[in-house]
Amino acid sequence: MASTVTNEPAENPSASPRPGYGQLLRTRGAWTFLLPGFAARQPFAMLTLSIVLLVQHTTGSYGAAGAVAAATGVAMALFAPYSGRLADRYGQRAVLVPGVLVHTLAGLTLTALALAHAPLWALFLAAVPTGASVPQVGPMVRARWGVKLQGSPLMTTAAAFESVTDELTFVFGPLLATALCTAVAPAAGLVTEAALTLVGGLLFAAQKSTQPQVSADSGHARVRHASALRVPGVRVLVVTFLGIGSVFGGMQVSLAAFTESIGEPGLNGVLYGVFAAGNMLSGIACGAIAWKAAPHKRIVIGYAALALAASALWTAHSVLLLAALGLLVGMCIAPSLITGYTLVENLVPAGARTEAFTWLTGAVALGQAAAVTVAGQLEDRLWDGAGFLVPMAGTALALVTLVTLRSRLAPRHANRTVARGVGHRVPVTVD
Repeated sequence: MASTVTNEPAENPSASPRPGYGQLLRTRGAWTFLLPGFAARQPFAMLTLSIVLLVQHTTGSYGAAGAVAAATGVAMALFAPYSGRLADRYGQRAVLVPGVLVHTLAGLTLTALALAHAPLWALFLAAVPTGASVPQVGPMVRARWGVKLQGSPLMTTAAAFESVTDELTFVFGPLLATALCTAVAPAAGLVTEAALTLVGGLLFAAQKSTQPQVSADSGHARVRHASALRVPGVRVLVVTFLGIGSVFGGMQVSLAAFTESIGEPGLNGVLYGVFAAGNMLSGIACGAIAWKAAPHKRIVIGYAALALAASALWTAHSVLLLAALGLLVGMCIAPSLITGYTLVENLVPAGARTEAFTWLTGAVALGQAAAVTVAGQLEDRLWDGAGFLVPMAGTALALVTLVTLRSRLAPRHANRTVARGVGHRVPVTVD
């Protein structure tokens, strides 16, 4: 599909030397996928926390709750790249429609088993298809931006906008999940998540005009659709995003345990909302700044700040201090996320970007799953707040990897083909 950015002043959002959100949102046809995309990704922010609160209520153990939530996250991380590859090959609608139907059925099954006090192994069995079928709406929206803005300087702004959108869902999602699980019923959060996934996913799938086109030439399908993971820079970003996932998972379990320990479980959603709000605010700022430093340099600086902020979480022993530190950690996440997604545009050919984005999304889910499991065990076995050690360790290890292999994120010389491992038929050059 050709880019819809034209040379007419009213239609060209990239005409400004300093592109911003106004120019981005005037891109023709953008709103047709932005609004349904926002509705479709909202349930994802509710999933892990809804599972943790439901299973903890029915089993009395944060360790068991974290393990079930982790099974969901691992399944999503393993299947998300495959979903992205299928979307690149057959189209987003062909993947979304069956996916949302399976996810809705699996989520309701998990809810019923938990309420019936089924054995833990049964919850694990239901958690796997629940996670494996999570609709990859965020990567699909980013792929649609790639079609609309091909060659435009607005791509960085679009990456920032998508990060802000993601974090806006993580402001409202945990608040809604906590309110439903504590004020209505322990199962209300997961039931609502399944219903919203069904409605939002089908609405997004209906927007056929903006989805990236797929080639009808199947003779070279194997070449065009080789895994994006073969790009060295993508592998470095996967490790980086694993560390970011450890922050999300560690915060979810540890905040829930902390507010439970002080007798104020309703504050869990508020504290996590403050954390997500920090992420959203810094994401807005990142998209409004005309960056001069190269993305592969910015991500190292931003990630170092994240590791430093996360290392202080375990010291917090009051609600106000924890809220302040959570806000700071959240503000440090967005720059790394935005820059990582921006780097994908430079490293990966267009025909494999949906898959590349799902590798990063899956890495966050996998890191979150591991963090939920470990943090839950630490909360059960050690002191209240011990789970906050997980974000510190996860970001520190990822930072070491990022600094060591940062050269793989640097763009190659002009006119030199990158991502040769992907095997795209048309060479892609880096400016």
